[in-house]
Amino acid sequence: MTINGYHMVMKKAGVAELKARLSHYLRAVRRGETVTILDRDTPVAQIVPVQQPALQVREPIPGSPPFNRVPLPPPLDPDIDIVQLLMEERQNHR
Repeated sequence: MTINGYHMVMKKAGVAELKARLSHYLRAVRRGETVTILDRDTPVAQIVPVQQPALQVREPIPGSPPFNRVPLPPPLDPDIDIVQLLMEERQNHR
């Protein structure tokens, strides 16, 4: 069921329908819609889109080097064999 809310489209779904069509409702949430979950026609929860913080772009500090001139840190020189460590971890999870 779809109803129009204030500045948004709101969908309603029963628990059984939500379980059967979860991917459908998650796609709607990604589009910015809110889904209200009903248990025996009683609203019990809402799935709402995550509010991402706004990206703030600032001017570089005066006198700072351009991005392509920023020195990189030295590469790590680990004392362990990373491939061997990975193989051991994979063997332990079987």
